Amino acid sequence: MMHTPDRKSLPDPKTTHSEQILELKYYTEGPAVDHKGSFYFTDLAGKGIRSFHGGRSLVWGKGERPNGQAILLNGDHLVCDSFSACVLKYSANGKLLGSVSPETIEGHQVLCPNDIAIDPDKGFYFTDSVRKEGMVYFVGWDGSARIVAKGIDFANGIVFQKKKNVLWVAESYKNRILKVDLNAHSKDADYMTVFASLPFNKNNTETGNLPDGMALDREGRLWIAHYGMQAVQVLSETGELLATYDSGIPLTSNLCFVGDEIWITGGIAEPGPGRLAKMKVGIEGYSLL
Repeated sequence: MMHTPDRKSLPDPKTTHSEQILELKYYTEGPAVDHKGSFYFTDLAGKGIRSFHGGRSLVWGKGERPNGQAILLNGDHLVCDSFSACVLKYSANGKLLGSVSPETIEGHQVLCPNDIAIDPDKGFYFTDSVRKEGMVYFVGWDGSARIVAKGIDFANGIVFQKKKNVLWVAESYKNRILKVDLNAHSKDADYMTVFASLPFNKNNTETGNLPDGMALDREGRLWIAHYGMQAVQVLSETGELLATYDSGIPLTSNLCFVGDEIWITGGIAEPGPGRLAKMKVGIEGYSLL
């Protein structure tokens, strides 16, 4: 019988607590781990891409407003720079190599790149965070570019699952997660569908429940940073809410797996102060590479 991951194999939210690692001047984003296990994150208003090692955070690279990032197998970083309106490439030692995304794609101007997901064989996907008219774009390693999805009310976090050839996209101002089936034709009804709607903040403020960055675990569950909710939500492969964990960060921006822990970015306010936290979950992340 095939095992179906469910809440029984998740740690108990009542006894699973986050541990604060750092408090910083600026709100944090873009957590990522390279193939050597080194951890990086961004601090947006501080214009820094930062490394973390031995309890110390150091500036590894600089941008205008670095946000989501992904690390390639050769150690290069791809970073969504929201103020520069492009995806920037950095060498493994933090040297800026330049933009790798066009200014316009299929006639649409790229405005505010937010988060990124890698297809190691083909290229990368990134979200363009605009109210009501947010986009998802694809840029191939060959330099080709196209629109993947549009009309999203603030496209935010994005995850690619190579095995299923599927994207998950956080539609922040609708408080929901979209599923984009890349096996279907873009005009098909099942190409982009609502995968799950998330819990609402009891205060019912517009920015009180915004799904942000996301990550997949090895069993196909989706872990979601829920901005304004001080929460990490976990969804099953079919979109069922399995668990809610207290992130310890009121404005929870993003997360990634580091071994069998979840490392979480965000802050108390924007532009700051920012926080970095971790939570032992006993589960490892899904690897594309």
